[in-house]
Amino acid sequence: MDLKGVMEQQVFAVVGNTTDPEKYACKIKNALLQNGYTAYGVSRELKELNEVPEEIDVIDLCIHPAFGIELMKVCRRSFKMIVIQPGAESEELLQYLEQQHYPYMQGCLLVGLSLYKGAKIA
Repeated sequence: MDLKGVMEQQVFAVVGNTTDPEKYACKIKNALLQNGYTAYGVSRELKELNEVPEEIDVIDLCIHPAFGIELMKVCRRSFKMIVIQPGAESEELLQYLEQQHYPYMQGCLLVGLSLYKGAKIA
């Protein structure tokens, strides 16, 4: 799945600090909500991905890679794609996702919103 395909999904779990307006995870979650998506904050709002109350289409990792790995290790939910935001990647994270055969891509959802939804991102 490419970034366009990601933006055609509906339910996103944004992993990171979604409560601080200065943090990218918060900006991403709010932009998704403002553009008609369903978005859940994981880490500060919900403690883990297993707490998301509906099926997850996309997991957006916008968090330190070590924390991203830990959250993925306890994740028992199905999903279609993981998006790794710039700065949230590490060799260890990528190796773990490969070992688990998890579908992932490195990219930015704010760019995806801008390109495929015509959203103006502040």
